[in-house]
Amino acid sequence: MSQIDTSGVLIGVELGGTKMVVGASIDGLSLEARERLPTSDPDSTFDAIREAITSVASGRTISAIGLASFGPIDLREPSPEFGHLISTPKPGWSGVDVVGGIAGAFDVPFAVDTDVNAAVRAEKLHGAGTAVEHVAYLTIGTGVGGGIWSNGRVLQGANHPEIGHIRVPRHAEDHHESSCPFHEDCLEGMAAGPAIRARWGSRAENLDHLTGAATRLEAWYLARGIAGLCAIIPVDMVIIGGGLAKLPHLHAEVTTALGEASGLYPPVPFAEGGPAVVAPILGDDAGVRGAIELAKLAIRGSAAMRG
Repeated sequence: MSQIDTSGVLIGVELGGTKMVVGASIDGLSLEARERLPTSDPDSTFDAIREAITSVASGRTISAIGLASFGPIDLREPSPEFGHLISTPKPGWSGVDVVGGIAGAFDVPFAVDTDVNAAVRAEKLHGAGTAVEHVAYLTIGTGVGGGIWSNGRVLQGANHPEIGHIRVPRHAEDHHESSCPFHEDCLEGMAAGPAIRARWGSRAENLDHLTGAATRLEAWYLARGIAGLCAIIPVDMVIIGGGLAKLPHLHAEVTTALGEASGLYPPVPFAEGGPAVVAPILGDDAGVRGAIELAKLAIRGSAAMRG
């Protein structure tokens, strides 16, 4: 591996199920350049990412690459499948070597994590979560993903969390068949973008007069997912981002629904009214800003992000 050149540019790559963002930073804090592109098949996507990395680097030395990928992805360093996607509902992507397809083309240090773990890292360090210690980030779009920061690090077990697949109860008046191919009633199957389209016959931003009903039902499910999350890791704040987070008044509706969803138990954090439910301050840049943070970790000697 080539020597680290800290005078060069840091590259952050956010690979999402629908879109990807490639950004460059000199100071490790602000994005100097970024390119947003659609995610398609693996070969075309990797070609586009490599071209975008070269473009945003603008001829300068690349010091490190941070890769924030949709999942599930194998983040176990000893695993022969490290950096490969595991079973994913995105057609054609199961088993794909994400690390090799992107970072493997550049002889520089790299670090990899999920897109939502990267987002919670960025929001904790530079966004909505700077004033609290225990933060969860949920992204609601094509799927539902989540990451948790607690006690100074992003939480990780044998592999990364899959918060979107927390099982949730079904609303008594909801007859939607789960959009998740793996579970009948998980948060992703009941609250992600495909569930919205299946119920209402339209994308969330096109619902018009049905938006209020859609928002309330979305909040009902998200509140129950958050209540389950807080039963395992109580957090001070839940940041909800992604395309569906732009439904009008969603964050306020989730806050209202949390009390009933949790039964105000466990007492922490619900004794204080529950976790704050807020939008990401970094907006659509949370993932790529988190990827820049991963590149900074790589500069400090990490081959892959572990907390």
